[in-house]
Amino acid sequence: MMKTFTADLQKPVRRFLPENFELTDWESVAPYFIDLEERSITVTADLEKWLHDMSELEAIISEDVSWRHIRMTCNTEDKKLQEHFTFFMMEIQPKIQPYADRLNRKLIASPLTAKLDHDKYFTYLRSVKKSIDLYREENIPIQSELSVMAQQFGAISGKMTVSVNDKEYTLQQAMKFLESPDRPLREKVYREVQDRRLQDKEPLNKLYSELIRRRHQIARNAGFGNYRDYKFVELGRFDYTKEDCFRFHDSVKQHVLPLVNLINEHKKKKLGLDKLRPWDTEAEPAGVTPLNPFKSGSELLEKTITCFGELRPFFADCLKTMKKMDRFDLESRIGKAPGGYNCPLAETGAPFIFMNAAGQMHDVTTMVHEGGHAIHSFLSHHLDLSAFKEYPMEIAEVASMAMELFSMQNWEVYFNNPEDLKRAKIQQLERVITIFPWIATIDKFQHWVYENPEHSLEERTENWYRIYLEFSSGTVDWSGLGEYQKNFWQKQLHLFEVPFYYIEYGIAQLGAIGLWKQFKKDKETALNNYIAALELGGTKTLPELYAAAGLKFDFSGAYIKELMDFVEEEIKFVF
Repeated sequence: MMKTFTADLQKPVRRFLPENFELTDWESVAPYFIDLEERSITVTADLEKWLHDMSELEAIISEDVSWRHIRMTCNTEDKKLQEHFTFFMMEIQPKIQPYADRLNRKLIASPLTAKLDHDKYFTYLRSVKKSIDLYREENIPIQSELSVMAQQFGAISGKMTVSVNDKEYTLQQAMKFLESPDRPLREKVYREVQDRRLQDKEPLNKLYSELIRRRHQIARNAGFGNYRDYKFVELGRFDYTKEDCFRFHDSVKQHVLPLVNLINEHKKKKLGLDKLRPWDTEAEPAGVTPLNPFKSGSELLEKTITCFGELRPFFADCLKTMKKMDRFDLESRIGKAPGGYNCPLAETGAPFIFMNAAGQMHDVTTMVHEGGHAIHSFLSHHLDLSAFKEYPMEIAEVASMAMELFSMQNWEVYFNNPEDLKRAKIQQLERVITIFPWIATIDKFQHWVYENPEHSLEERTENWYRIYLEFSSGTVDWSGLGEYQKNFWQKQLHLFEVPFYYIEYGIAQLGAIGLWKQFKKDKETALNNYIAALELGGTKTLPELYAAAGLKFDFSGAYIKELMDFVEEEIKFVF
């Protein structure tokens, strides 16, 4: 019998902290940490009550800092919002960490912990032990500095604009001109966007160098040879190794790049060009207007609610609940941080979606992607400890990327013209393939950066360019554009804000394609598998979560080839 789910979330009644509690400073929250540290635990019921009280405290703090981050990224020009976030990271978080470590040690040291349900608590306790192993008091101030410094990327990028036809645009908004049939305009805008990025090349280089230096110090303090090895442990990569990542890189070169070449050759032929230049890859032939799936953020949201509802009414209900709670900021504007994200809110359950929509096809993909993350938040909200809702990123991205593919069945809501719908699906399927080389590039670059933390700027540029060319298609003519290529890494916010969080997209894309393959055979079974995996949150290992979705946790060359062959056939079918 199929489970039923509701998106009508109720904020849980607080049992430990007062309902009117507000996190203002360390003194406001310290008594609750002291209570947990000093509390006597003599029977199993005491331990379970202690775990639930700690979970409530964690959820309240997590939601508070999430809102500080959300508000700051929505308006990078408001210094008070930045100060509010910085105050938490520099004045409150450093005082929380020693208590968190002592509470972790208290949990592991308790003889009652061994009596907890192994299946229920295994992944949680494994993560706690990992945190104990990594904890170093001397790293606390460095981690606080890093949290604040990483946000400088958004502040720098949020100010980047270009002028097109005497009107100012953010870089995200300007990218829509690359879909224009006017080739000289495309080239002009492309060059202006890249030139604008180069204006902040030095500040971003300096910022990245400082981040690398501090991250390396954290790793050394914790007894690791480099930050890569430290970060693999911190990210909880219990189920794969750096060698698996290297094999993934090689498989992308072998099995994905040939498909990218075919896609680009098709684009060149479609446009009637002798040479495909980088400003041509998103364009349509003369007489074909760019896709225009929506005109405003509110229209995008309403169409996505309709799209999701046709898959499962519950999916639409999640977005409707978020709308009632004002959990969206969708449109691009000057002074807003770049990118897009779904930010879980641990206590209230309904997350926040942030993006920079500018009326493009890409924005539809971003919206349904972040909507998939949001559904994950709703499905795991019933779990009784906050830690159970902290699922691995490799399954989190399956939630989002599979939704991109599932939702294509209902994209008529965005594209009522059959030819536009066909073009949109082709673009989406091409993106499924073409994203793999970029994922491999960013991941391999990070391995090099942190294996060689003392590198010079010249060495960084040289090795980025070498790795970038390794995964580049020879079907695009980059003549005279080497300076742009050498700087492309600076547009990837993950390098600055969430280091080593990128190969997850590649692993998860394989999972998403696997689910879509199920969907093409039996829609309801695929959706049931999707829900079955997501509702487990982080209570199972990564291979177990994939198995719950009816998937193999496998990113071998043979498996990648199998999935690429499937996507290639689907593209031919759409054609």
